[in-house]
Amino acid sequence: MRKAALISAALLAAVAAIPAVLQAAPAAPAPAAAAAADPEMAKALADPRRDKDRARDAFRHPAETLAFFRIKPGMTVADYMPSSGWYTRILVPYLGDRGTYIGITGSLNSAFGETRDRLAAFPSTFPGKAAGWTGVPASRIPAYTLDAIPAERKGTVDRVMIMREVHNMWPDGFLYNDLAAIRALLKDDGLLGIEEHRAKADAPSNYTQGTMGYMREADVIALIEAHGFKLIGKSEVNANPKDPANWPDGVWTLPPVLSQKDKDRAKYEAIGESDRMTLLFAKRP
Repeated sequence: MRKAALISAALLAAVAAIPAVLQAAPAAPAPAAAAAADPEMAKALADPRRDKDRARDAFRHPAETLAFFRIKPGMTVADYMPSSGWYTRILVPYLGDRGTYIGITGSLNSAFGETRDRLAAFPSTFPGKAAGWTGVPASRIPAYTLDAIPAERKGTVDRVMIMREVHNMWPDGFLYNDLAAIRALLKDDGLLGIEEHRAKADAPSNYTQGTMGYMREADVIALIEAHGFKLIGKSEVNANPKDPANWPDGVWTLPPVLSQKDKDRAKYEAIGESDRMTLLFAKRP
């Protein structure tokens, strides 16, 4: 926590340099019918185990998102804080018998109390849950806290995904330790894919520190690049221009949480899920 606090001013000061970086980043390809072009992806998305997940495909664009992250069958992919397994149920069958899906969660040296207990239990509880979700034996679905990665795993992972978690990592003090561990986990040519709820570029700082779920895109890029990565691409596949990204109760006002319950429910459902940035980073030497 203290180490993260000491570097915070320097990291956010780096935002001023972002415009040049953004101009240098190659434009993302236009979204395509990725599932139709990839039979293995189409098969994974159609799996009956995803029947309850499928309603969110229209907002989360899994085929296009994973194609943008350059994920292919046979790869080794680590999924940061996979929660209830929405992407687990896609990636485990998609990566196939030649690939490996790894669940990873925060470093215990960044956690306290109940959070630490929950993270400590992850390596033993997640493989069984993932096996139940996918039908693949738990022995084929490793899971680790990021401060306990086996030496033989380091430098072996093709892709790491952080899906809507940077807004937790930053204020909770996980960012420094976890990104360092993720960088060590990746191959030299490995890539880090990030999706995050996007605040407006001119949103006030007291709204964009993560506690509302939203972060400014320039801030996220600055933070990730300050930890040994380089932005190589951006995609608007998960953008939602209907989202004003200024809800007093944060991103959880919108689906799927709908924190206001039945109050204005139709309004929020018409907007859909949040506006999101989708970013791709390479590991710096």
